[in-house]
Amino acid sequence: MTAPVRTAPAQAPAPVTPLTQRRLRKETAARIRALRPDLAARHDADTWEGLLAVRAAVAAEQAGERDEARTAVVVLSRLALAEWARGTCAFALGLDPQTAAGWRHSFTRTVFLAGNPAHLAGRFAFAHIAADRSAAWTVPGPAARSAGLRRLLKTFPGPAPVPAHPDLPLRVPGTPPPGGRLPAQWRLHLATAGCTVSAALVHLNHVLAEAALEGHLVPGDRLTISQRPHLAEVAGRLVAVRAVPADHAPGRLVAAAALTEEPRDA
Repeated sequence: MTAPVRTAPAQAPAPVTPLTQRRLRKETAARIRALRPDLAARHDADTWEGLLAVRAAVAAEQAGERDEARTAVVVLSRLALAEWARGTCAFALGLDPQTAAGWRHSFTRTVFLAGNPAHLAGRFAFAHIAADRSAAWTVPGPAARSAGLRRLLKTFPGPAPVPAHPDLPLRVPGTPPPGGRLPAQWRLHLATAGCTVSAALVHLNHVLAEAALEGHLVPGDRLTISQRPHLAEVAGRLVAVRAVPADHAPGRLVAAAALTEEPRDA
């Protein structure tokens, strides 16, 4: 008599979320209300005009380098994407609550500079240095605090298109909290059509940092970075999406990056 064959229970298919204009505007307005309720009170973020007004207000704050604005600086000797993503998570997770709140209030503003962290560690204080020393992060603070570093180094060069890359799996570093939930599986989506390396850094940095600061990404979680030309839809539970104005379509947004939670293995 032949023994019955045991099969693993079928995994429920991940839901698919269409990233329509309505969804992109809804998610963008919700992010503004969560991070900057003061701006949301002055501008109707549900309208295109309101979104543009918020962007102009934030740009004016950053250009004026107001004391309340908080900026992090990342020094890169090269872009090792997996190590940089791990470092971004570790850096954000290591911030104290007050510093994290101030950085979120400034929309996790980050400046990327070209330099060798190994040669600068003795002269500048870094909050986190990547394991392979390809990147280092400063504590978010007033722009004046990092002025010396920004005068010394040039902006990290990234005008080239994002190179094609297969799915890149990694683990969020750190020790999982005791008694916490089972490790989650996440997918970080990047739209590559017309996207430069420097723009990709900005998009991915915002999504990763805010997901870590908001408690979605925790140590031990699994994360896969995926590239596609366009993000018309994403599979999995949508947690965050970064939408930016379309270059050649006034009044429209495009999804630049998104974070989804995938079903756990059965």
